[in-house]
Amino acid sequence: MNRRDALKKSALALGAAAGAPTLISLLQACAKTDRLTWTPQFLSEDQARFISSFVDFLLPKTETPGGLDVKADVFIDLMYAKTYDEAGQNQVVADIEKFNADCKTKYGKVFAELSAEDKANCFKEHEANSPKFPKTVWGGAVGPREPVGFYRGLKSTVLWAYFSSEEIGKNVLSYDPIPGEYRGCMPPSEVGNIWSL
Repeated sequence: MNRRDALKKSALALGAAAGAPTLISLLQACAKTDRLTWTPQFLSEDQARFISSFVDFLLPKTETPGGLDVKADVFIDLMYAKTYDEAGQNQVVADIEKFNADCKTKYGKVFAELSAEDKANCFKEHEANSPKFPKTVWGGAVGPREPVGFYRGLKSTVLWAYFSSEEIGKNVLSYDPIPGEYRGCMPPSEVGNIWSL
């Protein structure tokens, strides 16, 4: 073997050794990763993936944290595990399976695997066809109460989980606890004015 061939082969081997990790990481970056970053307490992995996908589509990350950033999906799973009785848990599982089956019939995939456009169409359809919350006055229903259905109930739960999170409550919404700390028997001349609640 002459020196020129030896240099070519050693350069090729060195290039392959140096480029292999880059090529592998590039291929892995292109691969679809649907793994959960949390362990569900109640839901199966597919059901938890559905909830995470629903939360992420409803409240994506923008200049404010998204639903997944405040772990609304984890909260919902924990709520199902700790506060729902067996009948309620069975109903949630059946509703998730029905929602996914409807998506599979219409779009050929379960909700978590749909494109953003198909998810938007799915939401529009459910928004139009799901029963609405009854009108209320001071928290009491006016007229007959009709069940709101899974879509609208889950949407409401996601929003509740999001807005009741500490991150959103303290860093996004206005947070000014009034009247503040309690200091009894302070003369008004020292504190300015007295708060009226």
